[in-house]
Order: sequence, then structure tokens, then C-alpha cells
Amino acid sequence: METILIGLTIPLLGTMLGAAFVFLMRDEMSPRLQKSLLGFASGVMVAASVWSLLIPAMEMEEAKGAWSVFPAAVGFLLGMGFLLLIDELTPHLHIGTDKPEGMRSHLSRTAMLTLAVTIHNLPEGMAVGVVFAGAENSLASLSLTSALAVSIGIAIQNVPEGAIISMPMRAAGNSKWRSFLIGSLSGAVEPIGGFAIILLASLMTPALPYLLAFAAGSMFYVVVEELIPEASEGEHSNLSTIGFAIGFVLMMVLDVVLG
Repeated sequence: METILIGLTIPLLGTMLGAAFVFLMRDEMSPRLQKSLLGFASGVMVAASVWSLLIPAMEMEEAKGAWSVFPAAVGFLLGMGFLLLIDELTPHLHIGTDKPEGMRSHLSRTAMLTLAVTIHNLPEGMAVGVVFAGAENSLASLSLTSALAVSIGIAIQNVPEGAIISMPMRAAGNSKWRSFLIGSLSGAVEPIGGFAIILLASLMTPALPYLLAFAAGSMFYVVVEELIPEASEGEHSNLSTIGFAIGFVLMMVLDVVLG
């Protein structure tokens, strides 16, 4: 249990480290750096989804032959649909835009910016929780070491995410400490979501392949719907492509070497 608690906490620490950049950088984050970091985060999430979630989901069902892909396919689509629903219902505002998304509300700009990042972080917490659940159930394709690799990979990509949140908050007139706290709290949903998935998996062990793919689908939604469009629009999109490649390879190596 101690290892699981540490694993669930590591991604939050990554977000807090990134949010602390607000104390180290005077000016707003440059577009080049922001593009690079968005691409990097996208690469990590795609690699984690494939190597740590979808492939284990199919390996768990390999005895079913060609039908081993069914839980992965269903879970993936459900995960995409779940995030689509959350995205449509939750009032939120993305950095760099002035047009809120989701249901109408009277929330402040800061609150809606925080909700936007919280939506992004939820799938990551679910991903960490479900791989630890698989490791706890002694699945051949998942071990505590591989689960920690996922946790570390998510934490690494949370560092730039935390900075991408706190720096614009500071530029918008918030104090350094307020910007840091908002950036840090946006990652609090990760250990909460991860723990909830572990509890659910303990009650529904046969559903683990679906839960693994569900987390993968949720993360893919964030990448395709938000991160890649933000990283590709305007100038310096080539930097986001380079960032994506580095993030993808780093997560792939972490999963294979530590797994």
C-alpha cells in the first residue's frame, strides 16, 4: 500500500514542481518553450496509453485469440466518450482564449482556467491508478516497477503542465503564491482519480482490461482535442513536433526498461 500511495503522489509532485517555476521566471513563458512543452506532454501521454495501457489490456485477454482486442476497443471508446461528455458539461476556459467552453456559468476566469487543466489531469490520475491496480492483481503484463514507470513518466510531463498553468496566472495579475497554489491544486485530481480507480478495480477485477483501455481513451481525447491543436497552431509548430518525439521516446524507454 505504501508503494501505491507513493506512486499516486509522484504525478502531483511533478505538477507542483512545474508550478514553482513562477518563482524562478520573471516573464511570461515564451511561445517557443510553451509549444515544445505541449508537444512533450502529448508524446508522453500517447506512449503511456499504448505501452502501459492498451497493450497490457490486450495481453490480459490473449487467451481469447482474435477477440482479445474487444475489451481494449470498447474501453478505449468509452474513455473517449467519457471525456467528451465531461468536456461538454464542465464550464472551462483554455489558456490563450477568451471563449469559455461547456455549460454556461458565472465562474471567474481563474476558476474556469483551473477546471480546464483539471479535465486534462483526470485521465492521467486514472492511468496511474489502473496500472497499480493491475500490478496489485499480479497481472503478468504489469508489475509495481512498470506502474512506477508510468507514474514517473506522468510526473515528468506534469512539470511543464504545471508551468504552463502557473505562468499565465502570474501574467494575468495573480500573486506568485496564488499562481503556484492554483497550478499545484490543478494536479490534486490525479491522486484522487487514481485512488478511485484502484477501489473500483478491487471490486471489479474482470473489468481491468476495460479500465486500462478506458484510461487510454481518456488520455488520447486530451491529446487529440486539446494538446495537439494548441501545440500546432501559429508559429513554431515544428518545436512541438520535436517535443512530441522526445516525450514519446522517453516514456517508451521508461516503460520497457523499468517494466
